[in-house]
Amino acid sequence: MKVFFDTNVLVAAFATRGLCADLVTHVLLEHALVVGEVVIAELRDTLRKKIKLPKDTIDEIEALLRESSVVKKPKKHLGLKITDADDEWVVASAVAGGADVLVTGDAVVLSIAKRAPLRIVNPRGLWELLRRADSKK
Repeated sequence: MKVFFDTNVLVAAFATRGLCADLVTHVLLEHALVVGEVVIAELRDTLRKKIKLPKDTIDEIEALLRESSVVKKPKKHLGLKITDADDEWVVASAVAGGADVLVTGDAVVLSIAKRAPLRIVNPRGLWELLRRADSKK
């Protein structure tokens, strides 16, 4: 499964222990991670300003993510009418990268799931998808 994590899930994964960290680890080991340049830029900014991680740590996180498939910012977004323009680019990046699923904790992005061109779930929803997929192996 090709998985695209929104910035908020990656921040939670790298700033704390818990479900998001477990999901990122599992995807890195068992599935394909797709990450967007727009997410990497936002992640760097958030980890520096809000989490106050050292630059070297942020560089290591970025290097780890860049070992996966990295999607450049698409030329245009999908016009999904999401209130936050940054979220439009996140969804467009996930689609451009061929992701099977976009994982986010953002309620606004989750609210457009039924009209989005790919599956959008919260972290718990991904956990359930992965459990079903892995049980079929």
